[in-house]
Amino acid sequence: AHFLPCKLCWFQRIFMYPQVLILGIAAIKNDFSVRRYIIPLSLIGVSIATYHYLLQMSPIPLPCTDEVANCALKQIAQYGYITIPMMSLTASLLILVFMFLLRRR
Repeated sequence: AHFLPCKLCWFQRIFMYPQVLILGIAAIKNDFSVRRYIIPLSLIGVSIATYHYLLQMSPIPLPCTDEVANCALKQIAQYGYITIPMMSLTASLLILVFMFLLRRR
């Protein structure tokens, strides 16, 4: 969509993208110990996405220190609350829920 990502978006991606590879390998190998790697990555991603979402939704403009893109700018705003950080937050929370529900057969 040619959106310029801010620093917070980059950090969310840093903690989200490796999970694809880690979870893919774990699924192929039936490795249930993957939880100890995925849960910390997801928790950090949830923290960053929550802060970013609150930054965007705050009625009081909070400072943003990014020179490239404004962290508080809502590039997507569907239904009044779905923004890019909310999508990242939702994905990270879903991964966390699935990791906590993961049980050995």
